[in-house]
Amino acid sequence: MDIETLALHGGYAPDPHTGSTAAPIHQTTAYAYATAAQLADVFGGRAPGYIYSRIGNPTFSAFEKRLAELEGGIGCLSCASGMAAIACVAMGLTRAGDHVVTTKGIFGGTVSFFAKTLARFAVRTTFVDAGKVEAFRAAIDPATRLIFVETITNPGMEVPDLPAIADVAHNARIPLVVDNTVTTPILVRPGRWGADIVVHSVSKFINGHGNSIGGAIVDTGNFDWSSGPFADIQALARRAGKLAFLAHLRMLIYRDLGCCPSPFNTFLHLLGIEGLPLRMAAHCQNAQALAEYLANHPRVTWVNYPGLTSNPYHELAGRLFGGRFGAVLTFGVGSAEAAARFVDRTVLAQNLANIGDSKTLVIHPASTIFQEFTPAERQAMGVPDDLIRVAVGVESVKDIIADFESALEKM
Repeated sequence: MDIETLALHGGYAPDPHTGSTAAPIHQTTAYAYATAAQLADVFGGRAPGYIYSRIGNPTFSAFEKRLAELEGGIGCLSCASGMAAIACVAMGLTRAGDHVVTTKGIFGGTVSFFAKTLARFAVRTTFVDAGKVEAFRAAIDPATRLIFVETITNPGMEVPDLPAIADVAHNARIPLVVDNTVTTPILVRPGRWGADIVVHSVSKFINGHGNSIGGAIVDTGNFDWSSGPFADIQALARRAGKLAFLAHLRMLIYRDLGCCPSPFNTFLHLLGIEGLPLRMAAHCQNAQALAEYLANHPRVTWVNYPGLTSNPYHELAGRLFGGRFGAVLTFGVGSAEAAARFVDRTVLAQNLANIGDSKTLVIHPASTIFQEFTPAERQAMGVPDDLIRVAVGVESVKDIIADFESALEKM
């Protein structure tokens, strides 16, 4: 089925007992069995079933199947947040003394996780330029266990060459992990370009309404878990085959860290997926129009959006994302003070720390998301002091532009 159809029908059929067309909210902690032997068989993996909602839940399963189908993957784990998904993957692939390669310009929370939190467990991270494939190859050492990239770095707005970086990862016999939050499977399925694991903050575009936190991990089926530097996953592959990594996460890392979402939040994410194709089309169309408007405004000093033909990533992004360029853009107005004045004077656009809402959102990252980093560190991450990040919504583009015009005039 086409992706628009999968968004509505993937992973769930009407309930055979009630005819319900919406996946039920299974708001339960645990699951009862008639006999001790039945529950023992489920615990031992000899029979299918649910044990405890920290490990699995039927509402989670409906969401996981749908998102796996949208991504063209073989399986999925739903998580409490996007950061929970990233943490679960990283901790499932690394041990003390291991090494990660990722990029500058990615989400500030992800930078902090790799540079600070994971470092507490003696895992090193090297940050490279997303646009330089050779930098990834040069950064790999014998202890490297994964490469992590975002499809469009947030807020750096760089577009990594996914197929080329996948070749680098696979030549080193390690997986490529791709955060597809900003583009969603509507614009790109990273697995088709060689990615092995895809993660999402489903709180963003997949949910689309800013009402619940969630994350997800999808295995694309590209990586051979029976080989490579992961002895524990290799052993599991003899039983679980291609699903070895997801089994490893669910029955160890995911279970022990408590990465599960709530059933109600997952239900809201299922509803969000249904309108995702239509929303992404509107998001991208509005973002393109706003970027072109800002690029010609005398009070705007620069605009960073891959949809602009002047952008260095325009050709690559067009090829990877099917001619659409996402809903996030950044622009500068000369100083941090001017950026703050602009944010203060928007009326329609809301000032908050999120992207992917149906509403247009703005933020000054240097004083908020990235405030824990020094000015030099922020500059290296592609976050100058005058940067304003915009997550363009699906309102009338005339109203969005009018709001920005008014704020720029009063800035």
